[in-house]
Amino acid sequence: MNVSSLNSTSPGSRSFAVAVYKNVIVTVLCIAINYINGTLIHTFRKHQIFYSNPRYILFIHLVMNDMLQLTLSTLLHIISYTLNTFSVSSCLLLLILAVMATFNTPLNLAGMAVECYVAICLPLHHCRICTVRNTFILMSLIWFVSSLSIMPDFFLLLATEPLSFFTSKVLCARDFVFRSSYSLKKRDASHIVCLVLVWLTLLYTYFRILFAAKGAKGDSKKARNTILLHGFQLLLCMLTYVRPMFKDALVFLLPRRHADIRFALYVFVQIIPRFVSPIVYGLRDQNFRKYMRRYLLCRVIMRKNHLENNAVSDMKPAVS
Repeated sequence: MNVSSLNSTSPGSRSFAVAVYKNVIVTVLCIAINYINGTLIHTFRKHQIFYSNPRYILFIHLVMNDMLQLTLSTLLHIISYTLNTFSVSSCLLLLILAVMATFNTPLNLAGMAVECYVAICLPLHHCRICTVRNTFILMSLIWFVSSLSIMPDFFLLLATEPLSFFTSKVLCARDFVFRSSYSLKKRDASHIVCLVLVWLTLLYTYFRILFAAKGAKGDSKKARNTILLHGFQLLLCMLTYVRPMFKDALVFLLPRRHADIRFALYVFVQIIPRFVSPIVYGLRDQNFRKYMRRYLLCRVIMRKNHLENNAVSDMKPAVS
C-alpha cells in the first residue's frame, strides 16, 4: 500500500522538482548576466571617457535594455510555472515593457552600425552628426518606434474588451491577452518590416566600411568585425520571432517533450543572446576591458584586505 502510494505521487513530485530546477537555472543565469551588465554600467558611470562618447552611450543603452528584457522575461517565465493565471492589468504592464524592450534591440543595433559607418566613412562629419544630444534623441526615437509595435494593440484592447476582462485572470502570455486577429497580423507585419530595415542597414554599413578599409585598415577592420557581431546579435534576436514555428515543429517530432522543448527554446532565445552584448564591448573594447579589469582588481584587493583584517581582529585576545 505504501509502495503504490509512493508510485502514485512520484510523477507529481518529479514534475515539481523539474519545475523548481528549471526556475533555479533561469534565475541564476539572469542574476549572473545582470551582474556582468551591472558591472559594465558601473564602469560606464565612473569614467567620463564613456558617458561623453555616443558609441558607448548607445552600447550602455543596449546593455540596460538587455537587463530590463532579461528581468521581465525571467519574471514572466517564473509566473508561467508558479501561477496558472495572472491578473490581466499586471500582466499588461509586464508584457508591454517586455515587447518594447525586445523590439528595442534590433533598432539599437542599427543605430550602433550607423555610428560605426559615420566614424569610418564620414570622419570629418562624425563630431557634428554623432553628438551626445543627437544620441539621446535617437534613443528616444527607438523607444517611440518600439511603442508603435504594442501600444495600438493596447488601445484596441481597451476599445474591444469589456472592463471585466481587465480585472480577470489569464495565462500571462501575449497571445492570451491580445487575442484580436488584427493584433496577430500587425505583430507579424511589424516584425518583418523592422527586421528587413535593420538588415538592410547592417548590410549597407558593413559593405561601405569594407570598401573604405583600403584607406584605413585598423579602425575599419575593427568596425567591420563589430558590425558582424551586431549581425550575429540580430540573428539571435530573430529567433524570438520564429520561435513559435520552431516549437511547433519540435513538438510535432517529440510530442512527449513539450515542456523540455519550451524551456530549451526559452534559454536559447531569451537568455543566451544577452551574453553577446558584454562580449562586444566588455571584452573586445580596449578601454572597457582596461577599466573593468582595474575595477574588478580593486574589488578583489579590497575583499582580501577585509578578510585579512577580520582574521587579525579574531586573533586578538578578548579584553575583559
